[in-house]
Amino acid sequence: MVRCEIIANQSVQEEIITLLEEYIPDILYTIIPVVTGKGKNSYKNGDNIWPETNFLLITYIEEEKINEIKSIVSAVKHQYQREGIKLFFVKAENI
Repeated sequence: MVRCEIIANQSVQEEIITLLEEYIPDILYTIIPVVTGKGKNSYKNGDNIWPETNFLLITYIEEEKINEIKSIVSAVKHQYQREGIKLFFVKAENI
């Protein structure tokens, strides 16, 4: 089991979710809709100075689905090259 985290600009949220549900129909996930912070190139604080915000999608998947998620996120990153989109995997254990 693997924990997958996608942190991305809110402008690509619908695209990512649509593709995940299309290619992994049984996917279950949680979304934290407003995430703020500092990335590699800019701040996302949701304020007057740095108005943009991100979202965080968390899902737990079997290891054999890692490549599917990588492909989906890679396709979105290619389509929206100016938007911040990050993908992380962490080994998880279901107790």
